[in-house]
Amino acid sequence: MVAVSIAGWGMWGGFLLFVLALLALDLGVFHRKAHEVSLKEAGIWSVVWVVLAMSFGGGIYFFFGSQKALEFATGYVIEKALSVDNIFVFVVIFGYFSIPKKFQHRVLFWGILGALLMRGGFIIVGGALVAKFHWVMYLFGALLLATGVKMMFQKNEHLDPGKNPVMKIFQRFVPTTPNLSEDRFFVGRGATLKATPLFVALLALEMTDLIFAVDSIPAIFAITQDSFIVFTSNMFAILGLRSLYFLLAGIVDRFVYLKTGLALVLVFIGSKMLVAGFFKISTGGSLAVITVLIGGSVVLSLLKTRSVPSIDFSR
Repeated sequence: MVAVSIAGWGMWGGFLLFVLALLALDLGVFHRKAHEVSLKEAGIWSVVWVVLAMSFGGGIYFFFGSQKALEFATGYVIEKALSVDNIFVFVVIFGYFSIPKKFQHRVLFWGILGALLMRGGFIIVGGALVAKFHWVMYLFGALLLATGVKMMFQKNEHLDPGKNPVMKIFQRFVPTTPNLSEDRFFVGRGATLKATPLFVALLALEMTDLIFAVDSIPAIFAITQDSFIVFTSNMFAILGLRSLYFLLAGIVDRFVYLKTGLALVLVFIGSKMLVAGFFKISTGGSLAVITVLIGGSVVLSLLKTRSVPSIDFSR
């Protein structure tokens, strides 16, 4: 049977207020004016988000013990690793819609906010399903296993956001303009309100996250069925995705083996869920395997592409 969440309504409310405060501080203070995010700024913010996640994990350890802290850490590592795959798609989307770098943070901010709401809904529904129908865990496991195998043998295909069915439907029924209007998502043209490429890019990002969430959220349920742990580990990983994008966007092509590493992670987690009825893999063991797979794929990728220039953090 699914374990009861460690959090009461007070903890849920406190965490949501904490997230909203961080987002308000981000948009209202540090990124009030549109500007191109430098590598140095992205590096600093990436460290800040990781430190915040580690501090939160420390609080989980202090109040609820090592097992819950380990579940949070493992969930965070899984989500952080899987979120890197989003960056490849973000690069394509921003390039396709010709979004200038100084406006990309604004699109990502609202995209991440939408992702937080959408994933929160997924987690609530997923948690309820797992609590009522435990066999759903096997369904999740089969889904992750199939996705991992498909990802492992799938050739790299060029992504064309314009061919997305949702995008086609949107552009058929909603007037759009091919021109940007600074950082605005909509502009008035006479009596008509038209969507700018900035909003269309935002919609494409949301559709992308919807697809990724189908894989990533079931993956955390393989580690823990505590909805608070699932939610908070997911949120911390997503909150740090913007700075991670600006940090890695210029060198994503160097991670040639990352997709294989992520595919193996999904295969491992899916298999773990399928055999859970007669063979248990500890949370610590899962964390070790996932760390080796992701870390190994990153190291091998960097060795393979070591002739490519390194990041210059002075910019």
